[in-house]
Amino acid sequence: MTERPLVVGVDGSEPSLRAVDWAADEAVLRGLPLRVVYASLWERYEGAAIAADLGRPSEQVMADDIVAVAARRALGRHPALVVSADVVPEEPEYTLPREGRHATAVVVGTRGRSALAEALLGSVSLTVATHAHCPVIVVRGSREDQAPPALHGRVVVGVGADGKESEAVRFACEESKMRGVRLEAVRAWRSPGHEAADHPLLAGDPARLHEERAAQALEAALRDAPPTVDLRGRTAEGHAWRVLAEASRHADLLVIGAQRRHGHLGRVAHAVLHHAACPVAVVPRRA
Repeated sequence: MTERPLVVGVDGSEPSLRAVDWAADEAVLRGLPLRVVYASLWERYEGAAIAADLGRPSEQVMADDIVAVAARRALGRHPALVVSADVVPEEPEYTLPREGRHATAVVVGTRGRSALAEALLGSVSLTVATHAHCPVIVVRGSREDQAPPALHGRVVVGVGADGKESEAVRFACEESKMRGVRLEAVRAWRSPGHEAADHPLLAGDPARLHEERAAQALEAALRDAPPTVDLRGRTAEGHAWRVLAEASRHADLLVIGAQRRHGHLGRVAHAVLHHAACPVAVVPRRA
């Protein structure tokens, strides 16, 4: 059976080249080929100023230069890596989810935290994370225009209220095992302020029931985790996206499960993608 490659979407920007770095490292970890994809209509978002300077059609410049630079960068980082590249004449929002049907995962970059960056995330990275049928890793960049270095020795996975994160937990377990690092599973919980303290189940400790339910959801999510994984679970009080964004400050990868409804990504996943401090893997949940 043919191996499903790791796919990385490029657009010629430094953030997309950081994504190439991250994807090349990931492909080596997994022993997979890397497929570099440039959706040529991406230039509608990025512009094609260099085309005028060179006196060549923008489509030709974008295709020739962007794909070549990205492929060379991946091979320069890992000379033995099997790299292929392709140019697809359509919007990236359509190309990358379709590529994901035959990929292990899709990797995309994002430009940072400015207003323009948020708009670009919404138009490309967020759309791909919403519609792809495989895990999508959104690589948050560093100031040095390099892929974020693995400094923390930790992968974090977020667990939802129902504990049905088996796909995300499985992906996170694979990542932590390949990297030889600890996996930390986090379940956020909150005690709604409108609840009366004299409720029979909450008397004496209004938060206790919610914390216990969070612990139960965490236990359910981790029930099938391999015993070979260095695993730690914890609950934390607060909004889920804030808890996960804080956890991402001390992680090399944050993994979240996402159940798509009516063509939209959940609010927690949406917020995490905008505020995380490390690369985020969005793993589709089964309906």
